[in-house]
Amino acid sequence: RKVADKASSIFRQRLQSRCGTKVDKLFVFPPAEYEKGGGFVPLQEVDSSSEVIGEVTKLNTLRHYQVTDGATIKVLSKKNHPPLSPQGSIKDEENFSGRYFHLIDPDVDEAQGKNPERKKLKLKEVHLTKLLSTKVAVHSYVENLFRSIWGASQSRAPHAIKYFFDFLDAQADGMKIGDPEVRHIWKTNSLPLRFWVNILKNPQFVFDMEKTPHLDGCLSVIAQAFMDSFSLSEAQLGKHAPTNKLLYAKDIPKFKQEVKVYYKQIRDQPPVTDAEFKDFLQAESKKHENEFNEAAALRELYKFIQRYFTEIKDRLSQGGVPAELTERLHHVKDLFDGLKSCSWD
Repeated sequence: RKVADKASSIFRQRLQSRCGTKVDKLFVFPPAEYEKGGGFVPLQEVDSSSEVIGEVTKLNTLRHYQVTDGATIKVLSKKNHPPLSPQGSIKDEENFSGRYFHLIDPDVDEAQGKNPERKKLKLKEVHLTKLLSTKVAVHSYVENLFRSIWGASQSRAPHAIKYFFDFLDAQADGMKIGDPEVRHIWKTNSLPLRFWVNILKNPQFVFDMEKTPHLDGCLSVIAQAFMDSFSLSEAQLGKHAPTNKLLYAKDIPKFKQEVKVYYKQIRDQPPVTDAEFKDFLQAESKKHENEFNEAAALRELYKFIQRYFTEIKDRLSQGGVPAELTERLHHVKDLFDGLKSCSWD
């Protein structure tokens, strides 16, 4: 079954861009066969040859089917071939964990009469060991990912981040908020937690890939470590703490110090002038000029201006901005009103 899942995963990734959702429709738990003795033998999770221990059944593996290195695996399209078995996926069955096991044999109490019962598996230690070894294997990649996010190239953050963080500091100054923790929370909620966590947990937003439930769980652990790195509170972890918290418990203090250095670098960086920021926006717009629907963007801007026009105008007048800026706002609204009855396309 794992061979079928692996082959299906490779096949979907290769054809995802070409076929879109059609790939998912054709290859959801596809039947698979491997070549043996001139014929093809079906690969199934459970069949008549499956090993049964007590009341539980061991899922078939490559060793069970005696599949050797270099064997040919054939994935069949359900559209063109009937299923090898009507069983579907046994993972969908109720009490799956109580009726089947994969690699770890269950404990069977033979002293319980004619009907041996499966003991509760004590897998916590095994589970933690596996998690820790996996964490060690990917740790350098996770560190590089985090530092690419909160690192500053040549001690300078991008113009957009510097401009936005200065805006938040200016708002705090205007409200006479001197508590540095409040400013830290504002910045953290606005960028790392609102934007980066969403990308970390949903890489399919950026890459042409499939996020499986297993991958989703792994990414959630990494995203939690990322969020904890920006937290100002000290977590008290005991023996009953969640496993995902324990995995990065020793790394979080170091990450927190790096985040503080990152925020300080941005704060100490020279302000971005209006001319620099305008040039930056124009360069970004030019870079992505063929990637966005300008008509749709203008339509959404018009909705916002129409709804909050009075409030925006009042804030501009109270803030002492140049009269030219207020005139531009009126001009833009007049243009939108004139085009309101026209097609945006």
